Amino acid sequence: MTGIGPVDWPPAPIRTERLVLRASEARDRSTFVELLASPEAHAYLGGPRSRDELERELPEVPGQWPGSFVVDLDGAVIGRVLLRRATEHRRPAAVGKADLGYLFLPHAWGFGYATEACVAVLDWFDRVLPGEPVMLTTQSANVKSMRLAAKLGFTEVERFHAWDAEQWLGARPPSTPSA
Repeated sequence: MTGIGPVDWPPAPIRTERLVLRASEARDRSTFVELLASPEAHAYLGGPRSRDELERELPEVPGQWPGSFVVDLDGAVIGRVLLRRATEHRRPAAVGKADLGYLFLPHAWGFGYATEACVAVLDWFDRVLPGEPVMLTTQSANVKSMRLAAKLGFTEVERFHAWDAEQWLGARPPSTPSA
């Protein structure tokens, strides 16, 4: 998958009531390692990667492409929200469309940060690329992710079996550009 382009990147930081969503910086690398190595955060994503592998392979500034936001709470990164174009490796209904993903450190779960961050990123997306639908895939067993998808306005397109589990593909209708 690639970034969502063509958009001006990076945008000005997006500020919500509690969060700042911004492009990644070199200072965020250690949090990316923590996030990608977390067994809890990757329970429905095929499992964590090893810290050693991540330390070797992550670039100095990880996740630096259009549509990749780090989620900052009081100066500390607690997660990330991604928007990227789905490639031919995804379901046919999703190919070429923007695909929303999110990943938060376990200590940040249960406070509404994912909802707040995803709403802000989707609002940004609607402003810079109006009229485009957004897709989301999650394991149907991931109850928290399914609940978030519903809050964000995603509705089921299909269920399918992949990565040794049932997956849920949802779509969010495109925004209507204001006149």
